[in-house]
Amino acid sequence: MSCLLLSRLSRLCLRKPPALGVRGRYLRGSRFLSQTPIYRIVRADDCRYSSEDVSVGRLVVRNVNASEEKDEVLEKMVPEDLMNGTIGGSHGWVATMDEYFVRLYDDLNPGASDSDPKRIVLGRPKTLPHCQTELVTNVAMSSSPEDEDCILAVKFLGPQLSFCRPGQIRGYVEWVNIRIDDPCFFSSRVSYSERYKMFSMLASGGTYIGYWDPEKKDRSQNLSVCRSDLYTQFNQFEMQHTSNDCRSELLVEGPTGETFIVNWWAVFFRRFMVYKIDEYMGIHTASFTKDIGDVCIFVSSKGQPFCLKASLYGLTSNCIYYVSDRVSGKVSIRDNVIVGRLSRSSAPYFIPPQSS
Repeated sequence: MSCLLLSRLSRLCLRKPPALGVRGRYLRGSRFLSQTPIYRIVRADDCRYSSEDVSVGRLVVRNVNASEEKDEVLEKMVPEDLMNGTIGGSHGWVATMDEYFVRLYDDLNPGASDSDPKRIVLGRPKTLPHCQTELVTNVAMSSSPEDEDCILAVKFLGPQLSFCRPGQIRGYVEWVNIRIDDPCFFSSRVSYSERYKMFSMLASGGTYIGYWDPEKKDRSQNLSVCRSDLYTQFNQFEMQHTSNDCRSELLVEGPTGETFIVNWWAVFFRRFMVYKIDEYMGIHTASFTKDIGDVCIFVSSKGQPFCLKASLYGLTSNCIYYVSDRVSGKVSIRDNVIVGRLSRSSAPYFIPPQSS
């Protein structure tokens, strides 16, 4: 892996990823009109044992699109274990892992079938030498795991990153396991770039980005980037009282293909900082911004982040909707003022819009 280190600047410069062409399918226009609302998972109520001796409860959600968010208790029954036993989620699915298997569920998706929930069972990836596969950072998917071309990525704490195709199961799933040499990625979260058709991770401190293409023979491919001080906008008092251990660093793509870096201090200040990556003559720069236009960003402590065009959903533009197992709410990017109510969520996920 090669990294280009430059002098410390107030702007972060990125080299252009490989020329793959912009083949992303970005959500725009009237396409939203036939899609379901955005939901936030709250909890499971009235838990009891089912006929299979599994504790289940009624799914409780909040419709983020509604003018006033309030709990909605659905008739849909979900396993209670999915409220606190998942390792991550993406595209309306959540994942669990035990000693032998990785399992994918669509149970927490309010639009999915209650009587016939979909489950995908995968063999657990092997542990590479000098790696561990007990603690998971997060999971990401290129699309719904029902799609034949879907690629699932599991990022473990430490150097191991594992890929498989859950939609091509024929009794056996083949994992591609990568050992990452650069320790700056050991605690990073993996995400999928629809624009570049690769998985990406932001290095610790937001100093550079790595890209991995599971289709390439050189599966440890990494691209550029340069050192910089991302936190010059943070005032001295907050820096002295905020630990890096409380910060999440996320990559998220916008509805028209732009890329944002989101820094989230979740414990003390619930502070966010957003950087927009721009391109000029083949050079990419990431600049601190307080205005992302008619866009809102959804981030969670476990789920894969995503963006939407706010006006098409009746959402608040230039805002971040966030949820963790401690807090949830909505914050203005312009001034970091919280404009939504706070509440806990035992399963910290947003379910993105689904085609109805």
